[in-house]
Amino acid sequence: MRFVRILFAFLIVAAVVGCQQAQQAPAPAATTASAGPAAQPYGSLAEVMRGIPFPNSNIIFDTQTNDPGAAKKPTDKSSTAAAGGATGVYSSVYSGWQAVEQSAVALSETANLVMIPGRKCENGLPVPLNDETFKKGAKALVEAGQAAYKAAKSKNVDAMVDVSGTVSDACLICHEKYRDVPTGKMRCVPIP
Repeated sequence: MRFVRILFAFLIVAAVVGCQQAQQAPAPAATTASAGPAAQPYGSLAEVMRGIPFPNSNIIFDTQTNDPGAAKKPTDKSSTAAAGGATGVYSSVYSGWQAVEQSAVALSETANLVMIPGRKCENGLPVPLNDETFKKGAKALVEAGQAAYKAAKSKNVDAMVDVSGTVSDACLICHEKYRDVPTGKMRCVPIP
């Protein structure tokens, strides 16, 4: 009988401990490796603009005179392309209409990058994130990129000619107010 009482007491203690452990929620595992990088600026606004939308908008503008689907002429071995320049050995990895589509995506994605808080202009001033014109320009860049993507997907050169104006107009929103100023020192200072 004593054995049964000890067994009974042991089972009661085990049940109580088990219930208490079940009620405690497990602590979430702290894993920074899976969290990914925080959104933060790595370059100035000018560096981002020169590195992403400038070359990619030029790819879109180029479709006004060069059909991305047309067969390419062989390049002269002494050209920049043959020497591995900006349009060099890797320019044919993603080419034709696919390159135009990717350029359109890059334009839209640039709007996300320029809106990251803490980014500075080339002159050290903060990017005017809260200015209505800057917000309008970023939104227009997204919309222009989406329109260019749709036009590129259609593989229609006439549609690309039309959308090139949309891209140009989107860029102009900010360029007129922030970039095309009398002196570089005043960049990022809205012109009234």
